[in-house]
Amino acid sequence: MTNREQYAPGPANAVRVRKDGEQWTLILVRELRHRPQKVWQALTEPAHLREWAPFEADGNLGAAGSTVKLTTVGAPAAQVSETTVTRADAPRILEYNWGGGQMRWELEAVGGGTRLTLWHGIDRRFISMGAAGWHICMDVLDHLLSGTPIGRIVGPEAMKFDGWQRLNAEYAQQFGVETPGWSTNSTKR
Repeated sequence: MTNREQYAPGPANAVRVRKDGEQWTLILVRELRHRPQKVWQALTEPAHLREWAPFEADGNLGAAGSTVKLTTVGAPAAQVSETTVTRADAPRILEYNWGGGQMRWELEAVGGGTRLTLWHGIDRRFISMGAAGWHICMDVLDHLLSGTPIGRIVGPEAMKFDGWQRLNAEYAQQFGVETPGWSTNSTKR
């Protein structure tokens, strides 16, 4: 059995929401056993992003002022957004826009590892889906950094994953929103 076949996301936790009308900010915190420099590379370098992130980057996100095209993986129609990195203070803070939402990554050295915090501006209608997706992406990132990659799980593939369905429902309940009425034709993994 491969690591991916054994993978099951844990419960919905370490996530909160800051509300401002219909625009909400999803705040995810994850403790990683890896040093900030290693995590920074995974957040900024295209080859690393291809292994865990919900988008492809055509350039490095590690320098303020860089313009990079981000292509959403698994979208029914091509979704490409051009972003300019607004802040890149390696290996502590990274800010840019993706798909109309502001992204802020903060890396804090904690012991021999990193506390990684993501702020993602997202429409309230998609907040539980975003939380479920980022939860799984961060699990995949942790596996990648640990040397046991399980492969990217994003887009429609993630939505068919039983763990995503459960997380979406748990986060919807936690945030007090309706679970979007997406197909639940899930495949057990």
